[in-house]
Amino acid sequence: MEALEDLLSSWDGEAIAVHRDRATGTLMFICVHSTRLGPAAGGTRMKHYATPADALRDGMRLAEAMSLKFASVQFPHGGGKAVIALPAPEIPHGDARRRLLREYGAFVQSLGGLYSAAPDMNTSAADMDVIAETTRYVFCKTERAGGAGDTAPDTAVGVLHGIRAVCRYVFGSDDLSLRTVLVQGAGGVGGHLIELLMDADATVIGADVDPKRLESLRELGVRTVAADDALATECDVLSPCAVGGVLNANTIPALRCRAIAGAANNQLDTPADADRLRSRGIAYAPDFVINAGGIMHGGGLEELHWTREELDVHLAGIGEAVYSILERAEREGISTDAAARGIALARLG
Repeated sequence: MEALEDLLSSWDGEAIAVHRDRATGTLMFICVHSTRLGPAAGGTRMKHYATPADALRDGMRLAEAMSLKFASVQFPHGGGKAVIALPAPEIPHGDARRRLLREYGAFVQSLGGLYSAAPDMNTSAADMDVIAETTRYVFCKTERAGGAGDTAPDTAVGVLHGIRAVCRYVFGSDDLSLRTVLVQGAGGVGGHLIELLMDADATVIGADVDPKRLESLRELGVRTVAADDALATECDVLSPCAVGGVLNANTIPALRCRAIAGAANNQLDTPADADRLRSRGIAYAPDFVINAGGIMHGGGLEELHWTREELDVHLAGIGEAVYSILERAEREGISTDAAARGIALARLG
């Protein structure tokens, strides 16, 4: 209980709502970091955590990242995130999953629009259809249900533009056929990114904790490395597309890349890690900027009613935003994370 109290007292967000599913003991946290730009929105993460404090901490950090992300791309929403903290590592399926998602949807609805849900780790567009049965505050349902569908492909497109921008900044050319990119995590976004990189004739290295995914990559002709070896593998660009916190005081000294540009949220374990990367001369594309393609896909198509052509223009703009952040950081002698946060916080007022 003490840990939870410490988290609550140290957070600069606006609201936290908690719900317990009596049938399973599953705890649900909805963290609203900011509503300055509009009602909060963000993904719904479903996973097992060692403690409730770990689940709440994850939700808080992710909600803050969403505030920065929306502000970075000047989108009319505040940052929020939901965590469905499962009591056991097994992910529910079938009727049990459906019942849990409906329970979660009713929880979202009870907040009256303070927060709108979208997909995240271990949730999908199909899950949003189920959640929509008990709440209207939901994004990225399947196209069949009138939503924008899966955000992963366009998140990957935005990351690809960001990778090109980083390569243009570091190497003087965005020609990916000259580069080796290591993608850490070959799931929804990472898998799509690998396909895009291969289409761009980049040399791709894949890493994942799932042996089946690695086997699938090898069948495509992609070189693979063990997940534990990914960060220390030599490459031009490291693209973290799995869990957060992978860039820290222990891993940064072992990095063998010139740039980092990936889709994972909260890649830096602490703000000081951005300075560690800078001191090593490794260009870092802030995650909350480069991975904004998902919110552009969902919010742009469903809420702002962009055409596909308009969405493509905004996705390409992610590359320009990343490049301008790299230039600003160099000009001001600060980390790219500090530069990007400065821009976002100024827009949050």
